[in-house]
Amino acid sequence: MSAELLQVFQTLIGQTMQAGQLADYVLGVVESSSPLSIRIEQKETITEEFLILTDAVRDYDVDIEVSHVTENRAGGSGDPAFASHNHDYTGRKKIRVYNGLHVGENVILLRQAGGQEFVVLSRVFNHTNLTGQWG
Repeated sequence: MSAELLQVFQTLIGQTMQAGQLADYVLGVVESSSPLSIRIEQKETITEEFLILTDAVRDYDVDIEVSHVTENRAGGSGDPAFASHNHDYTGRKKIRVYNGLHVGENVILLRQAGGQEFVVLSRVFNHTNLTGQWG
């Protein structure tokens, strides 16, 4: 068998083995959030155009349905129009979920088989940089 033919067989076997591997998971660290880039394997940085984000790692809008009554709250001016009152708060409402990634967060990614794209599945730990009223 010639060296050239052996090289062709080795290449075909390597490609066949890679094709059988549907996906790999890798861990990464967010290097920047705008534009998004994630460092994997201590050397390679994946940029935004090669990342597919799930709702677990991006800001998104969603509809919710509410059905409750607000708490009594006084206006404080003494005017009857501002007296303590409550009211219904019902129906379908749009809210924003702030799940976007922040620098330094650790994430789990799936690498597309034989490709350059990555699906960012989730954070490894809790969110960082929370700014809500509890933050």
